[in-house]
Amino acid sequence: MSHSNVLFATNRNSSRADLFSRAEDISADLSKRAAALDRDGRPPLAEIVKLKNSGLLNALHAPEIGGGGLDWVDGLRLVRILARGESSIGQLLGYHFVNSQYVYWAFDEARARVLGTETAAKSLYWGAAVNPRDPGLVLTRRGSGYVLNGRKSFSTAAHVSDYINANASLDGKIVGFAVPTSRPGYTANDDWDNFGQRLSDSGSVEFHDFPVYAEDFVDATDQPPPVLATFNTPLIQLVFVNFYLGTAEGALRAAIDYVRTTTRPWVTSGVERATDDPYILERIGEFTAALKASAALADGAAAAVQANLDKGHQVTARERGEAAAEAYAAKIHATHVSLDLTSRIFELTGARSTAERHRFDRFWRNVRTHTLHDPVFYKAKEVGEFVLNDKIPQVSLYS
Repeated sequence: MSHSNVLFATNRNSSRADLFSRAEDISADLSKRAAALDRDGRPPLAEIVKLKNSGLLNALHAPEIGGGGLDWVDGLRLVRILARGESSIGQLLGYHFVNSQYVYWAFDEARARVLGTETAAKSLYWGAAVNPRDPGLVLTRRGSGYVLNGRKSFSTAAHVSDYINANASLDGKIVGFAVPTSRPGYTANDDWDNFGQRLSDSGSVEFHDFPVYAEDFVDATDQPPPVLATFNTPLIQLVFVNFYLGTAEGALRAAIDYVRTTTRPWVTSGVERATDDPYILERIGEFTAALKASAALADGAAAAVQANLDKGHQVTARERGEAAAEAYAAKIHATHVSLDLTSRIFELTGARSTAERHRFDRFWRNVRTHTLHDPVFYKAKEVGEFVLNDKIPQVSLYS
């Protein structure tokens, strides 16, 4: 059961400027506390409460139900901003955006309206238990409904989710549904011990005779899902892109601050201040250019996906595939840039910056941990297939 299932006095109908200002404030606060948060590695219950109260969880919902009305380009920029302060919190905001918006694409209009309105009114956080490499969950019929049993070894936002999208085996088929974690039979375990993304709350979850009802199901037919409902994959990949980049931007900011305040010039540099060292200046210039290029690529990919989402159910599989290829190209670039930069900031800061109290290694640990989520060389292969053979990415939860 979620520890954050509480009603909050949310900021309703926040303007774009308000939402970005609040995101910057929260990010700055996280940056000050990030080393301690990383050291403790606990589920970010208080941080999710702050997101609820800020109105950021509702940024993509329509203004008429209390949302911010932002598009995905802006939503993903918010992810990037939060990740500068603490990578896991950026990840969690992005995951929530995809999981909470998915109901509009996958459920029938009436049910989507009910779920969206409740989500915005209560500022609910949405997670998921859908990892296709870890099926684990089984639905069985009981009376007029169903019960869910099983275990998922990996479920981001396990403790903090108010609602989750999930899938399970039912009568030999995989079915999808959305359920509140407040129902009896949901258990989030404290077993996330990876060296990165330590606040992502990504431990295992268990379901013991967890009740599921007919209204919880995504429209079940034997037909493939509508094209619109498959945009969750390129969007979650763009969430990855943006919190990788936000993490790298946060790393460079931390390094620059350390250089300004602490780093000593090298003995043969011929300068009195580290900020005048030509090699430090060169690296900061190169790192900045790489980040700006990758961010521009990310924003362009987000705009391409948004343009096709705007077509609603008229969007074609080809159009989805072309937009996905843009997203995956951004994923490739952001992965390489963020891994490189977060490992090389020590070239700016020097040996003393490796002291444990700074935990500057957390930036690399965070990116390294999550970039293994699905290997980037498979994304490069998909982009290569599209460019060379005109083959759009095959639709799945990974592509």
